[in-house]
Amino acid sequence: MATDIKDAVHTVDAAAVMRLFTGRPRLLALGEPTHGEGALLDTRNELFRQLVEQEGYRTIALESDCMTGLIVDDYVTSGAGTLDEVMEHGFSHDWGAFEGNRELVRWMRAHNTGLPTSERLRFAGIDGPLEITGAASPRQALTALHGYLAARVDADLLPCTAETLDRLLGADDRWTDPAAMRDPARSVGQSAEAGQLRPLTDDLAALLDAQTPYLITATSQDGWDRARLYARTAAGLLRYHHWMADTSPARMTRLMGVRDQMMAHNLLALVGRGPALVNAHNSHLQREKSSMRMGTVRVEWWSAGALVGTRLGKEYAFVATALGTIPHQGVDTPPPDTVEGLLYALPEDRYVIDSSQLATALGDTRPALRVSPWFGYAPFDPAHLARIDGMVFVRGVPQT
Repeated sequence: MATDIKDAVHTVDAAAVMRLFTGRPRLLALGEPTHGEGALLDTRNELFRQLVEQEGYRTIALESDCMTGLIVDDYVTSGAGTLDEVMEHGFSHDWGAFEGNRELVRWMRAHNTGLPTSERLRFAGIDGPLEITGAASPRQALTALHGYLAARVDADLLPCTAETLDRLLGADDRWTDPAAMRDPARSVGQSAEAGQLRPLTDDLAALLDAQTPYLITATSQDGWDRARLYARTAAGLLRYHHWMADTSPARMTRLMGVRDQMMAHNLLALVGRGPALVNAHNSHLQREKSSMRMGTVRVEWWSAGALVGTRLGKEYAFVATALGTIPHQGVDTPPPDTVEGLLYALPEDRYVIDSSQLATALGDTRPALRVSPWFGYAPFDPAHLARIDGMVFVRGVPQT
């Protein structure tokens, strides 16, 4: 069996990844089983550089706040701000502190220097302005959308004034109260003001669509694209806050689903830019339902990858990443009957795996599901093997 498995593994490079597909996918999703580990980020960065240089990829999208991601995009395309400022303010979840992300942004800026606008690399965040402790106020996205329209269309077409939005939004800390994540009664998401904001947001988004030909001419494609980002982010945040105030048993299922819906909408918006590499947790990019256990309750929802893959078909590709060891988190040598254990027994540190060849090599053997001793790492589920386009395996991360 070992010889057969060796036939399924290849050197980690862009050429090996592209051989997994019959054509170049418009969205190539590279998953990861945990966040922030340097070996995974280095592998991602190396693959992205090769995809840019050899395959014409022009965008990288990360599981980070789509609004703050505009700061990163401005820096890599035009040099706005400083690298330190961008890493501090351009990423959510404190991921600007990861050296691999810093190196990615530095390289993209250097690559773009001197290139025509049409050839410059782009950066995007695909997550909503969401943290584990809660969600941002819709103020930034909603006022940016209103401001974009107010500066360019007849005031009589606007559904409300900026002052009305400001009054309905109120203080931002009403929206960002971390206690609302555990106590629906603390959420303002189903208040009378929030109820008025939702149709106003819908009307602003409809006005943006209705004025598309004029707005793109008056501003630019990029300007209109950003306004669309503001519109879908404002609507998504209001929807998320609405369900934060929900008291039904489906509350967490809805919240998880809204988050991945927001990711899916942001991914679909990238399609027109040309081929893009997307890097996020495996659970957000897989074609199967995602799940997590919260106490005694198992919560399931459709991932962003499942939603996008259904829309794009073969133009969406998902390459999962599996990992052998994370010594500093107590994730030691994987059991030999798991997918990670079978790959860990091979001699090299990194591989691209042809999942169909691996499935053939395994035959009727059903690998066991690895059990993680650390909540921050999710092992690869062998039941998903038939629904991935390939796999990257990293043997381990250095002890820190």
